[in-house]
Amino acid sequence: MRYLSDALLSVTFAGVTGQEITMLRINELSLPLDHPPQALRQAIVLRLGVDDADLLSYTVFKRSYDARKKNTEIRFVYILDVALRDEQFVLSRFERDQHIRVSPDMDYYPVGSAPDVLPERPLVIGFGPCGLFAALTLAQMGFRPIVLERGREVRARTKDTWALWRNNELTAESNVQFGEGGAGLFSDGKLYSQIKDPKFYGRKVMQEFVKAGAPDEILYINKPHIGTFRLTGVVAAMREEIIRLGGEVRFESRVTDFIRNNKRVEGVRLADGSEIQCRYVILALGHSARDTFRSLHKCGVFMEAKPFAIGFRIEHPQSLIDKARLGKYAGHALLGAADYKLTYQAKNGRAVYSFCMCPGGTVVAATSEAGRVVTNGMSQYSRNERNANAGIVVGINPEQDFPGDALAGVVLQEALESRAFELGGGDYCAPAQLVGDFIAGRPSKKWGKVLPSYKPGVRLGDLSSSLPAYAIDAIREALPVFGKQIHGFDRFDAILTGVETRTSSPLRITRDNVSLQSVNTRGLYPAGEGAGYAGGILSAGVDGIKVAEALALAMLRDQE
Repeated sequence: MRYLSDALLSVTFAGVTGQEITMLRINELSLPLDHPPQALRQAIVLRLGVDDADLLSYTVFKRSYDARKKNTEIRFVYILDVALRDEQFVLSRFERDQHIRVSPDMDYYPVGSAPDVLPERPLVIGFGPCGLFAALTLAQMGFRPIVLERGREVRARTKDTWALWRNNELTAESNVQFGEGGAGLFSDGKLYSQIKDPKFYGRKVMQEFVKAGAPDEILYINKPHIGTFRLTGVVAAMREEIIRLGGEVRFESRVTDFIRNNKRVEGVRLADGSEIQCRYVILALGHSARDTFRSLHKCGVFMEAKPFAIGFRIEHPQSLIDKARLGKYAGHALLGAADYKLTYQAKNGRAVYSFCMCPGGTVVAATSEAGRVVTNGMSQYSRNERNANAGIVVGINPEQDFPGDALAGVVLQEALESRAFELGGGDYCAPAQLVGDFIAGRPSKKWGKVLPSYKPGVRLGDLSSSLPAYAIDAIREALPVFGKQIHGFDRFDAILTGVETRTSSPLRITRDNVSLQSVNTRGLYPAGEGAGYAGGILSAGVDGIKVAEALALAMLRDQE
């Protein structure tokens, strides 16, 4: 097992029932990798200088590992919340120690509750991580949201996605991008982010996932993930909870237009010709709803182009990454598959960096549109596939690289994905090239020891025409530098698969910083990745909670 046992995650000792305790947080308590469970309790007592009987309980808040001495000793590093018989006395002894403080209150408190009679029900458009948590939060407050999702429910969607991967058959409204769970469903299922989260909404996201069937260890491991197969059941369970609380989820309900009057949203039109009247709408579109972006732009909702990144997926043997990152501990059961994060500033001024690294995973077809090829990375919970993969991407910006209106980045993405479709042979296979040939500027003709994982398949050739020259030049320059940081990263037979274009939304549907409503359309709440306010499952879920709260408060104020 890679993770702590339930007994070690949270331990309460006898004699504390009914006693109100102020928890203390201990930061950076280090123990050997293979320490026995009882060593953690012993280390807490020693660190605080208390008797064993004074330690009433402890909970592991976070566990990471320190691999700076990977060839001598890797150690676990813990953040712990502990309860003591006299926590104030202990705290007074450590008042100058920044590593021992009162634990923050991470409980979630709803901002309000809906009235018994709702004059109208809010709409949530999109049922990826952002829409999922927006709808759940509204449902928990009693607002009975209606969710409109253009794709299909999670299990039908999985079959549609596999049809592309196995049979080259794309279903335009049900694929890696569209359907219950959003783009995050077919990914590594990463649940970490660098966003500022002073209200601990991220903790609520994690706890709701665990309630719905995710493994408990996501609450404490440093870089938690769930993986696609487990996420499908979790997402379905959360949908059922929304429905149990009075919400409604309508699949295959694509919004084609917005009813907007006097700078206020008043409803939406669907592809079947029906209309839904509503003055409170959350836009949780995801970064690939290009037709919806165009509908919003046409009806006058303010949006602006924003930076994003373009590049390729790179694949190596996972064993190479494990050895480089973990040294003699490579393959250790408690550490699992290793990851990496790389950055480089090229001579042409371009930032090149690794993106969405998937340990022990696969490269997958992620298009949502006919005649286009897009790649992404995915891992299952076990992360035990042969290869590691990550995006190697170049940052681009509207002023320099795609000047024009708010949709200029969308147009660029479409052009690059269409070119990748051509280079891949026109049947949703992807173009690929060996790293050594790419650096040397010559086409690839045969595989080395590394074999590609992309389905439905890849075709070797020359990637130099798949991206703008500045991106090709920057990546060629960066790969040998990355090879010095991770030995073998630029090995000749590592594989580049094109193209990675949907790293984030190419536009922002700009909202007011206080009300979180569109800057020119009252009642419309842009949220999540598609609106340019998140990047990944956790941050999208957090943004969904924030926007749901803002909408709930607005509805309550308007009804006073």
